[in-house]
Amino acid sequence: MPELRAGPFAILVEDLDHPEGVVWSPGGVLYAGGEAGQIYEVTLAGDAREVATTSGSLLGLAMDGDGRIYACDCDRCEVVRVDPRTGAVEAYSSLEMTLPNAAAFDAAGNLYVTDSGDTKADDGRILRVAPGGATTVWCEAAPRYPNGVCLGRGGDELLVVESYLPGVTAIPILADGSAGEPRSVLDLPGTVPDGIALDAEGTMYVACYRPDRILRARPGGPVEVLADDWEGIVLNAPTNLAFAGAGLDVLVATSVGETQLACAPADVPGLPLARPRVP
Repeated sequence: MPELRAGPFAILVEDLDHPEGVVWSPGGVLYAGGEAGQIYEVTLAGDAREVATTSGSLLGLAMDGDGRIYACDCDRCEVVRVDPRTGAVEAYSSLEMTLPNAAAFDAAGNLYVTDSGDTKADDGRILRVAPGGATTVWCEAAPRYPNGVCLGRGGDELLVVESYLPGVTAIPILADGSAGEPRSVLDLPGTVPDGIALDAEGTMYVACYRPDRILRARPGGPVEVLADDWEGIVLNAPTNLAFAGAGLDVLVATSVGETQLACAPADVPGLPLARPRVP
């Protein structure tokens, strides 16, 4: 079969259950979530196997320094912690959520989780899960379906995709850990943005649920279309992004509207993510 491409992206692996979340493990594999709670282990050679299930429905994923996965489970309305080596699953967050969607760690082990709320209700919020699972409401000032999330390049702000803004909002992380005043950093009219990742130079990469598109915005530069798939074959409702590979030189995108992960070579390596040790 000929290689299928959308811009620089080609299909890496197929036959996953509508994957939405993806995370790269320093152990040398990707982990992706499935619609029925599956955790898949995927190599960059395109091999995949199921290693665990939460019996829920998985959205965004994060990983700690011990290789455990923190999965936003929208059926269970909580963040669950999964050990892909044993398949063990446990509840991690202490607060029930409306729609846990995406998560990102800071260096101190705090996990920031977007709780998207109800569609078009503008009632989304960002939660902070302290090491050990105690959960508080961190910010309610980015309410328009907060979705993909990552720490900024300096670790002192949180970048949040608001799908129905639509765009990206930056929220300072103040010295006492509280949320500062949000500001809009990227306007994306005519799209439904979903996931976000940064490269080492601070360039933002945004996956759009609609249209089937990956956008790129360099610091101070315009928004560029990195890939557009009007047929929805390679990129079908792309949601989350992750930089992968030993040099973080491969950009991986999920396709929740289909069954695959797609990948593309990265011009600039990804920004390394915080991998804290947590209880």
